[in-house]
Amino acid sequence: MSKLEQILILDPSSDLRFRGPFTDVVTTNLKLRNPSDRRVCFKVKTTAPRRYCVRPNSGLIDPGATVTISVMLQPFDYDPNEKSKHKFMVQAIFAPSGATDLEAMWKDAKPDDLMDSKLRCVFDMPSESEKMSELESSKAASGVSAPRAEGPSGARSMDDAEMRKVMEECKRLQTEVGKLHEENRQLKDEGLRMRKANQYDSSVSKSSSMLSKDPGSRSLPSLLVVIAAIFIGFFLGKFVL
Repeated sequence: MSKLEQILILDPSSDLRFRGPFTDVVTTNLKLRNPSDRRVCFKVKTTAPRRYCVRPNSGLIDPGATVTISVMLQPFDYDPNEKSKHKFMVQAIFAPSGATDLEAMWKDAKPDDLMDSKLRCVFDMPSESEKMSELESSKAASGVSAPRAEGPSGARSMDDAEMRKVMEECKRLQTEVGKLHEENRQLKDEGLRMRKANQYDSSVSKSSSMLSKDPGSRSLPSLLVVIAAIFIGFFLGKFVL
């Protein structure tokens, strides 16, 4: 049996583009549209799970509905000579009627029922002129009052607020990871100082024990000399008398 063709319509369809600079979290959106008359369950996977934060990474799409996936690239040192090998895969399956347990549904799914699409990641670093134009555009946009959000625009503003929360959560997690690394380094330094202190105490105790033995060894010849003098005096006194 041939593999099923992907029912979901992806936007973008082949490339996920991330625009630098990459000193902060960079977010791009992936839209999944369900054109069928059945509910579709989806799951998003990546070859570099530690480099990306995906929200949501799974769920259900009702007939005719569209879901926006936020893909957040974590900060890294960009190398223009290094090509990105990161890839994403969107898996989909028709949800049985009345299904509520998504994990069980994925676990029981047959390979022939799965539909998948693959996307590659592309990193774009803007030129200096593009940076200047974007900066001027942002300044001009900041001077214009934003219109009130109504209807679909209100939904978009809610999506933006949720996205900001996710980005703040990612930054908070990065800060906690940095603190853990620093605490680990401090514990290692403290352990090294304790080992050095123990070695120093051991050497001092050995030196003290050696010094305590030396006076006894030096006092032994002196005692022998005193005893010999007593005997000599005794014999001399005997002959004189």
